[in-house]
Amino acid sequence: MAKVNITRDLIRRQIKERGALSFERRYHVTDPFIRRLGLEAELQGHSGCVNCLEWNEKGDLLASGSDDQHTIVWDPLHHKKLLSMHTGHTANIFSVKFLPHAGDRILITGAADSKVHVHDLTVKETIHMFGDHTNRVKRIATAPMWPNTFWSAAEDGLIRQYDLRENSKHSEVLIDLTEYCGQLVEAKCLTVNPQDNNCLAVGASGPFVRLYDIRMIHNHRKSMKQSPSAGVHTFCDRQKPLPDGAAQYYVAGHLPVKLPDYNNRLRVLVATYVTFSPSGTELLVNMGGEQVYLFDLTYKQRPYTFLLPRKCHSSGEVQNGKMSTNGVSNGVSNGLHLHSNGFRLPESRGHVSPQVELPPYLERVKQQANEAFACQQWTQAIQLYSKAVQRAPHNAMLYGNRAAAYMKRKWDGDHYDALRDCLKAISLNPCHLKAHFRLARCLFELKYVAEALECLDDFKGKFPEQAHSSACDALGRDITAALFSKNDGEEKKGPGGGAPVRLRSTSRKDSISEDEMVLRERSYDYQFRYCGHCNTTTDIKEANFFGSNAQYIVSGSDDGSFFIWEKETTNLVRVLQGDESIVNCLQPHPSYCFLATSGIDPVVRLWNPRPEAFNHLYVGNGNDSITLKGCSEE
Repeated sequence: MAKVNITRDLIRRQIKERGALSFERRYHVTDPFIRRLGLEAELQGHSGCVNCLEWNEKGDLLASGSDDQHTIVWDPLHHKKLLSMHTGHTANIFSVKFLPHAGDRILITGAADSKVHVHDLTVKETIHMFGDHTNRVKRIATAPMWPNTFWSAAEDGLIRQYDLRENSKHSEVLIDLTEYCGQLVEAKCLTVNPQDNNCLAVGASGPFVRLYDIRMIHNHRKSMKQSPSAGVHTFCDRQKPLPDGAAQYYVAGHLPVKLPDYNNRLRVLVATYVTFSPSGTELLVNMGGEQVYLFDLTYKQRPYTFLLPRKCHSSGEVQNGKMSTNGVSNGVSNGLHLHSNGFRLPESRGHVSPQVELPPYLERVKQQANEAFACQQWTQAIQLYSKAVQRAPHNAMLYGNRAAAYMKRKWDGDHYDALRDCLKAISLNPCHLKAHFRLARCLFELKYVAEALECLDDFKGKFPEQAHSSACDALGRDITAALFSKNDGEEKKGPGGGAPVRLRSTSRKDSISEDEMVLRERSYDYQFRYCGHCNTTTDIKEANFFGSNAQYIVSGSDDGSFFIWEKETTNLVRVLQGDESIVNCLQPHPSYCFLATSGIDPVVRLWNPRPEAFNHLYVGNGNDSITLKGCSEE
């Protein structure tokens, strides 16, 4: 993290009109504050698991919802319970939200009884009860621009919209995921972009996260109401798909191809929480059964995709991060070959590109990383290389070395991150021998066997002196064996056995529409990945930005800890014990370095920077704790 000079910034705040806001953002959450973060208080009042937390806009009130069907409004700064009321729900409460611009008077709750209730806190009464969902309601979302409107996501696969100005006691279906993904799909979470309230993010079953333009959805609804085939409350219909630009999907590039393997092992992928950064330019996703991913919504890039046996001859190539003549707008497409565009491995014959020299302090960091690698401390090596990469983003050697560490560690997603690093190293230095070879190995480990063979052949052509090395021969034998096994399996399947898998089920209950397949194939890849925590037990586990500038990422874990990462380096910096069993909820204060957490324990815990003394709830940092989180290993 960048160094701070508080004396200088205090002077600037005094003499500059806009200094106060920048001062607040800069010192909202800092590295010293993170190092001193500790437990301030436990708020007791619930008799069941606390499943949801919500700050009001000012940050002087905190609402909580629980398995006990009660909601409590707290004064967190004085550790007082201000109000407790039974919500009228008959099952666990999963979501609680203050209605914007209502003077903190109106509270909305969603619960496992499939109901959405609206409460007036001043009189402690439930003033609206909606029972349109047919399965558990998991999340509520609000938008400042629309103070009388809110949305819900439920396990019936529906996103519903509510308008409190209407007399109707029914909501309308905004998005029906079952029309696209089959009857078994479940919506788990949703959120509205704070800077563009027309942008709605939805997390559901599977690895894909969906962004919708609410305005375009509404226009689509109007046209559907004029259609005789439209349902009473349904905006979306297979005969009339969503218009271009109404939806955009995001996915970690390695997950779609791993779905068959995960399904065979009964490993479930589901987005348990989605949230936008304060600037609205980034989307954070806690992927249940996997890890936490950050997607850049401005500088989007396609997943690294490999489609062979066609040779790498494309209509457009990646040039300085921009696409040319390929029909793709506002995004970069990556891969050895794509349908219409691709990443062509640069020619490496000729002179070796000069390596960018590192400044002395980064050379020391690299040396420390090399030493950690030699001691088989893979995670520590990755964190040190990542620290150096942040400061020297054009050094090919750092990417190549980090790729090697990822390949040795072998956690979920590590080979895909290694592949990305190899391609980056090659783009910076086309003659990076090790990056070329590691790229072939990554492709093999990612089950792109034919592509790995072509990459290995390309490596042998560019580096003929390595063509008969022991490592090259060993990889060649592995690829040949895998190809033989694959061909043998396809022969046993009979005709059509070699057809590409499109992840489409033959069951009508979970059939995927053509429109859905197109949106999935147009998905964008992640920018950063955060790992070490475990998210396999509950489907309400949150991950959040921490800091006005989104400097840190926080997430709960199934081991009762919560994790704090630096956003830009992805390095784990703190692990704190937040629950006896599982930490599900983490909600940062809007303007203070103040964090509210909850989980299985019937309490709400408050965290802020403590005096510089021993913290008995401190678990560790990235180097001494992350290796204990076994659920991240392959």
